Amino acid sequence: MISFILALVALVAGYIFYGRFVERVFGADNRPTPAVSKADGVDFIVLPPWKIFMIQFLNIAGTGPIFGAIMGAKFGPAAYLWIVFGCIFAGAVHDYLSGMLSMRHGGANLPDLVGTYLGKTTKTIMLVFSVLMLMMVGAVFVFSPAKILGGMWEPAFMVNSLGQYSFWIILVFAYYIIATMLPVDKIIGRIYPVFAFALIFMAIALMVVLFIKFPDIPEVWEGLKNTPGGALTQKPIFPCLFISIACGAISGFHATQSPLMARCVNHEKMGRPIFYGAMITEGVVALIWATVASYFFYGKPVPAFDLIPGGAEAINDAPSIVNLVCREWLGVFGGILALLGVVAAPITSGDTALRSARLIIADFLKLDQKLVRKRLYICVPLFALVFALLMWEMGDAAGFEKLWSWFGWSNQTLSVFTLWAATVYLAREKKLFWITLVPALFMTWVCTTFFFYSPNSLGLDLYVSYAIGFAAVIIAAIWFSVWHRKLSNSL
Repeated sequence: MISFILALVALVAGYIFYGRFVERVFGADNRPTPAVSKADGVDFIVLPPWKIFMIQFLNIAGTGPIFGAIMGAKFGPAAYLWIVFGCIFAGAVHDYLSGMLSMRHGGANLPDLVGTYLGKTTKTIMLVFSVLMLMMVGAVFVFSPAKILGGMWEPAFMVNSLGQYSFWIILVFAYYIIATMLPVDKIIGRIYPVFAFALIFMAIALMVVLFIKFPDIPEVWEGLKNTPGGALTQKPIFPCLFISIACGAISGFHATQSPLMARCVNHEKMGRPIFYGAMITEGVVALIWATVASYFFYGKPVPAFDLIPGGAEAINDAPSIVNLVCREWLGVFGGILALLGVVAAPITSGDTALRSARLIIADFLKLDQKLVRKRLYICVPLFALVFALLMWEMGDAAGFEKLWSWFGWSNQTLSVFTLWAATVYLAREKKLFWITLVPALFMTWVCTTFFFYSPNSLGLDLYVSYAIGFAAVIIAAIWFSVWHRKLSNSL
């Protein structure tokens, strides 16, 4: 628990000091924001700062800082280091700059931002890549909350006629359609703050119980080996930990969400608490769940999965672990409210993911979105493809695992493109580009290595994958050095 306390303090200090430093590097000022200059009453609309923060936090949270942290905790105390350093120096910087750059470019979406700084070809790749990833988010974030809710209750006649979880899948999917179509202030602006409160309540409640129990769990200084208390995972820490814990450290998905809120902010100075602050808050949630999972997997003298009824059967099922822990620790009322937060997070991330996909496609087609009819032109085929992806996921026994693996890799790869675009921007503006260059190089190594190593992609030898990943980093560093030298000579 000492490692947890130190990590918690580090995240708060990171927001106060490094967040302010990043804000100064960027140079937030008083220029008009797109929420004011391009107000349309649908996507560009001024919202109160506290509400934007809550929506941004819920949009980026999803199941990532919960399920990802649980799976990442199997790697031992190394999870703490990745959450803290990844969140402060990579994830929060990534989210802040993607939001602020969108604001500076009239509320531009991610493919347009990447195209501006990395070229038209990269923009086209990013457009296709972003839409495919957002569709995967929609499919993944239908199934995971449906599984949690289905474990609590669902109509027997629906289970018998359409299969398990069908009732909740249909309900969540119907909500997606409505929320994606309506103006941002009709559903998202009204109910998301309530769901965000539930998610924050869950995290605080679990943290209080952790301090009451103060369990004996592995500390960082005891070693960073994979399995401090048993063979729960045989995957190597690098690169697998850095893919497993994405949303709690750095996530490219966030860069698709930041433009949504960049279109609702009326002052650039709100960027640090909204974008950098929401990411730090998500890091705290991930930290809490990583600690809960560490106690569940490796608590001494007896791991919690042996103490909680049904725990041993849930070791490899993150949603079941969430159910068991919330019910055991928080009682009936607290458990329901906590689970509401856990369920709301993926549902709300799913619908804003599809909203982002709609806006990205609309910008590419130059199709105005004020009229409902024109929104339907995009939403009908988009939701049909997501539904087909969901049916494939449910029809394949390993569908969820495969889709989550593809989503995890594509999610982190998206962050690589965003970080490189931000690096080029900072270099052109003669600003301190090292704040994004270092995480860009590191995540290039992670994503390249994982692509070649993962059995769901090429499945090469681990050390061969390390070498290829490192070679990619060297090539990227040389490319940037040559480009930066030419840029310096031309200025």
